[in-house]
Amino acid sequence: MIDDERGGLLEEEVLLVRHSGEIPEVALHSSLYYLREDDEGPRLRLTDEEIGHLEEAALARYQEIIMRDLDPANRNRSLFRGIRRANHNWYRFVRFCHKSGRSYEEFRLLAADALLEYLRLELMEAGIGEYEPSINCSADALLTFALAMGIDQADLPAGWAGLCEQNG
Repeated sequence: MIDDERGGLLEEEVLLVRHSGEIPEVALHSSLYYLREDDEGPRLRLTDEEIGHLEEAALARYQEIIMRDLDPANRNRSLFRGIRRANHNWYRFVRFCHKSGRSYEEFRLLAADALLEYLRLELMEAGIGEYEPSINCSADALLTFALAMGIDQADLPAGWAGLCEQNG
């Protein structure tokens, strides 16, 4: 029965981290504190595997919120935060991966492709007057973001900088 209770507690915390807000690492640390140290918590000694499940939930949440803001289908939705927020979350995600000893290469490729596709669609729609550009950062910030994701500047679509805020 104790193992079932422990498993239930861990599963609940994994779900809380996985569906947390904008900074998954804060939710992760809150869960770790509750599970291990909080006077009102179970005060467990977590195994590396159990901590790994919680970290995986934080990584998945980071990936979800980054991709949310690189998805042009979300531009008119209230959950959309834009390229600026995707950029901030990218740096948080990478820092978290380094601290937890995890690779982000596979996700980097997906995110880079998503950013390039976003820019292509924005250029096409802006070019035909169908859509106002939604990029909420400066060209310098966008270029820095693209380079951090391993995108070569030469691979950015022609005219991309014109989509950016002038003082973003």
